[in-house]
Amino acid sequence: MSKKNSDVIYASPNRLINDFRGGLMKGAGYDSNDLKKKPLIAIANSHTEMTAGHNHLARLSEKVKEGILIEGGECAEFNVPAPCDGISMAHDGMRYVLAQRDLIADIIETHVRSQAFDAVVFIAGCDKINPGMMMAMGRLDLPGIYLSAGPGQMNIRNTPKFTSSIDHNDYHDDPEALAESFSCSTCGACEIMGTANTFQCLAEALGICLPGSSNIPGWHTDKLKAARDTGRRAVQMFHEGLNARQILTQDALDNAAKMLMAIGGSTNGTLHLPAVAHSAGCTLSLEHFEQANHEIPTLLAISPNGPWGIQDLWAAGGMPAVLKVMQNDLTMTTKTVTGGTLQDVADNASVLNPKVIPVRDNPHRPTGGIAVLRGNLAPGGSVVKQAGVNENMMHCKGPAICFDSEDDALAGVVEGKVKEGDIIILRYQGPKGGPGMPEMLGVTLALKVAGLKETALVTDGRFSGATCGPCIGHVCPEASDGGLIALVEDGDMIEIDILNGGLHADVEDDEIARRKDKWQPVLKDVGFGYMDRYRRHVRPASEGAILD
Repeated sequence: MSKKNSDVIYASPNRLINDFRGGLMKGAGYDSNDLKKKPLIAIANSHTEMTAGHNHLARLSEKVKEGILIEGGECAEFNVPAPCDGISMAHDGMRYVLAQRDLIADIIETHVRSQAFDAVVFIAGCDKINPGMMMAMGRLDLPGIYLSAGPGQMNIRNTPKFTSSIDHNDYHDDPEALAESFSCSTCGACEIMGTANTFQCLAEALGICLPGSSNIPGWHTDKLKAARDTGRRAVQMFHEGLNARQILTQDALDNAAKMLMAIGGSTNGTLHLPAVAHSAGCTLSLEHFEQANHEIPTLLAISPNGPWGIQDLWAAGGMPAVLKVMQNDLTMTTKTVTGGTLQDVADNASVLNPKVIPVRDNPHRPTGGIAVLRGNLAPGGSVVKQAGVNENMMHCKGPAICFDSEDDALAGVVEGKVKEGDIIILRYQGPKGGPGMPEMLGVTLALKVAGLKETALVTDGRFSGATCGPCIGHVCPEASDGGLIALVEDGDMIEIDILNGGLHADVEDDEIARRKDKWQPVLKDVGFGYMDRYRRHVRPASEGAILD
């Protein structure tokens, strides 16, 4: 048996201290004799009643506990915040969502280390919660295993027009049908390749969950079995001494960067994977994603990039089948929580629907799902989900129309100030400038509703994984750091060249210098508290917006 961290509860040379701690555990309902013999497994759960992606996790946790007890362990559950990006979008609350990613990691790390657990089960489903837990997993380097909440079901599947697609374009002239189709009809993450399902899928590429478990819908009975098996496996991993950093290696993270491209994942992947890598003692830079974009096609056509939903992916064989198709591009010797390798996962997988999971030579698009753009407007890099951009907008040029707040940009779109062919510059939305790097989903939805299909958006903020079209985010340096995006003026011509990785403002160097001399940063009031500290310590988006 591996040495138990929880032995410290009874390891004091002072018997009174041991008796006191034992009495506290007894008061919480534990048997001291069992605790001395059995590993104590933490369950870090993001259950919350307010979020569709997480409101079923209490039941999954009960099944995890069953598995732990069956396998001879003891367990204790605690909870972490679980913000919903959809509820936070387009108002001040969105500032706080990315910042909670690092808080979640801090809460788990500090709680687990202070209470001397032997292993951890991480249960999560949505956008910032998944990477926050993965960051904690890397920091703790204990036996750790992830259980996804699974995808939910969008109500569009219950409409007469549904034909295996969850593309909302058919409903744009029927506002009631459009609003209804957006609603979640079950628990689980929104059924698109947004940030939530991106990271549920990437958990399989990283090897930190039971193979095939991530894409099981949150409402399906198979998810309950996966939860129980996850609990059992956590105890087994403790006895085997299989710790997180044996799985979260540089090769595993490189695999995840490649699979981000193959699945057409969220641009937030370029923000969160570097943060996970840093927590595991590894490195992922924008250069990793640039290289992956050139090497890896967008294999899958999952909404909003194509006609399929995450449930279609699950029914087609799930991520193990995708890994099987892409295995020649990956390092297949990396370990997984099973104790075996990624190759074992691929060998046991089958593609059940080649329309949803095509062969490697017949991808949805020949290039990767995310492109990195550089130029005088983004010398430190920027990103775009090119898998969701129409071919006619892969190269575009237009006059800038500038906004320093999302509210002003929304008003500009709604009131008709933004015209077809304009390039919206939305700045002071970065990690420092927001602060908190809010998602711009409100503006991108407004553009869609307004029918502005040839209007691009460039921001130092970020986007929801639901975003499609020529929306360029994560511009570095951000406006608050004096990047050129802060100096662009209305009417400046902006050129976007996605295929060649370019983002350029047609402004002469001497004019840039003149504007720089007059520039004063916009400093947004955040009051006294966490966000003020966050703004002072957060690193650029190109470094994962981690806290220094």
